Amino acid sequence: MPATAPRVTLRPLLAAAALLLAVLGVLAGAPPAAAHSSLTGSEPAQGAVVASAPTTVTLGFSEQVALDGDSIKVLAPDGERVDTGEIQDLCSPGRVRYGVPLRADVPDGTYTVAWRAVSADSHPVSGAFTFSVGAPSETSVVLPERQVGAGPVATAYDVARFAAYGGLLLLVGGAGFALLAWRDAAGSRPVQRLVVAGWSTLTTATVALLLLRYPFTTGGGFADAFDLGGLRSVLDTRTGTALLARLLLLGVAALCVGALFGPFNRRPAAGGKREERGGSTGFAGLLLGGSLTAVGLAATWAAAEHASAGRQIAVAIPVAVAHLLAVALWWGGLAALLVALRGGAPVPREAARRFSTVATLCVLTLVVTGAYQSWRQVGGWSALTGTEYGRLLLGKLALLALLLVAAWYSRRWTHRLGEPAAEATTELAAQATAVPAAESAADARREDAAAERAEALTAPATGPAAGVADEPDPERRAQLARQAAAVASARQRRERDADPERAGLRRTVLVEAGIAVVLLAVTTLLTGTEPARTEAASREVGGPAVPDRPVSLSVPFDTGGPDGRGTARIDLDPGRVGPNTLHVRTDVDAEEVRVAFTLPSRDLGPLSVSPEPFGEGAEARRHWTAEDVRLPLPGEWRIAVTVRTSDVDQVTETTDVRIG
Repeated sequence: MPATAPRVTLRPLLAAAALLLAVLGVLAGAPPAAAHSSLTGSEPAQGAVVASAPTTVTLGFSEQVALDGDSIKVLAPDGERVDTGEIQDLCSPGRVRYGVPLRADVPDGTYTVAWRAVSADSHPVSGAFTFSVGAPSETSVVLPERQVGAGPVATAYDVARFAAYGGLLLLVGGAGFALLAWRDAAGSRPVQRLVVAGWSTLTTATVALLLLRYPFTTGGGFADAFDLGGLRSVLDTRTGTALLARLLLLGVAALCVGALFGPFNRRPAAGGKREERGGSTGFAGLLLGGSLTAVGLAATWAAAEHASAGRQIAVAIPVAVAHLLAVALWWGGLAALLVALRGGAPVPREAARRFSTVATLCVLTLVVTGAYQSWRQVGGWSALTGTEYGRLLLGKLALLALLLVAAWYSRRWTHRLGEPAAEATTELAAQATAVPAAESAADARREDAAAERAEALTAPATGPAAGVADEPDPERRAQLARQAAAVASARQRRERDADPERAGLRRTVLVEAGIAVVLLAVTTLLTGTEPARTEAASREVGGPAVPDRPVSLSVPFDTGGPDGRGTARIDLDPGRVGPNTLHVRTDVDAEEVRVAFTLPSRDLGPLSVSPEPFGEGAEARRHWTAEDVRLPLPGEWRIAVTVRTSDVDQVTETTDVRIG
């Protein structure tokens, strides 16, 4: 009776849904804590107008940051730098503050503060804001569009991070499959190539990350990757130390891999029996050494990324190590199982079952550690759905649910391996390979004839004619050798496909591996994305830590009275959602100026603002200002400015502007 695919039931789908809801329930009650650093305040404040120039410009951050002499720049209206370049550490318990002194005799005008830093979790952050001394003025400062952590270098850096994760999974998972599930896999050429490819990929990616780290954090170009001074500065950071330690551990890993595929590789011995070279004691030592090396490699990620900043660091780092190793053993083991199923000796039933047990333990570890990590990174339902990190996390959870469904079917196939009786298995194999008899016989005859020709041509000549007969054409000999290899490969594939249980397991494992690749890409994006709780906290203190672009527009008006025709210039700084400073300047004297903001798409407004005269005398009749003008939502805002030039002469003009 033919084997059939496992019957589709709702049980795996319900289990996956329950897992998703459980993790979301944990996230909903997560309290906020910081990891990516964000700007929490400054002195002078963003958009402030101060009477005299400060001696020091100070910046406050939500978490500890790394700064250098170019991290904080104060630029005059003409673009010249007016700070001394000396970073002052003004931190105190529970408060992270840094300052930069200004040179003496700073003139009045609008100044731009541009800053960049590397947060405690190794991610670069940057931003800019303005303040004015005496009175606002025009400024020629143009901030670069490309910021740190963006551009071609950042793309290459992200690709290298993805490759590093993939290399770790193949290295640890492939070796773990051979050590924990199927010892004979150490002698399988496909598995050997997989593990070596993982080691090579991880090593190459680590070198690339080390070289690209300096331009990635400073906004430089690819040429800066070979700046020796920049490389030295990277090695002085936590991330540089972690990458260097990873390279040293990869040297140890190479020794472990060599031992696994060499002295401890199970090979046929004399007499046709199997023996294990190295002994049980040596194997235990290899298992211990390999495990410690894998833990060390995973720690180079945990000690330099999200787990290394925020609350409960002493717990978060071991949890991150366990999470990464569980992913590596499961997903990397899947890759090893897949290549073993597709080529080489048939994977025995017990080996597949042992890997199924290892994968189940990895899944349980991932659920616990993943829930804890998400608890640290997400602040609540609103952050889960309203931030990029939260949306990526939801996508990752959905993909994980699909992966668990595929894993459930793989486990079903695993338990079916070898279960049918010998007669039934023979019948199943015959049905699985059924083709028209004449075609099958013809294929077999062609294969046998090709194999005989290849053997005859490649075998050494014997008998009296040896050394006398003409040698066959070398090209013909190579062609027949390739033909014989293709015939042998086709025969091996038919024998492999004749086992329906292993063919079914191979298909479901292939689906698992495909989903795992997409999950790995999403995970890579998550590690480079600002955590949801930090982004939400940043909004509460005045918006994300990115350069702001003040809004400046001109509105012509005519009140109809004497000297009533002119232009009102409206400046909104920083021109984003949240608090802003409003300046309205007219080129004719005005008795009163009012401004109203409306968001038609959300039926919000009007939000009325009554600016106060700025300065004294004639200036007070042409310059009006209001602070803390809060725009709650992004969108196309309509600004209505009302200008009154006498008791009876006034007019209201409108214009639209995009905010956020």
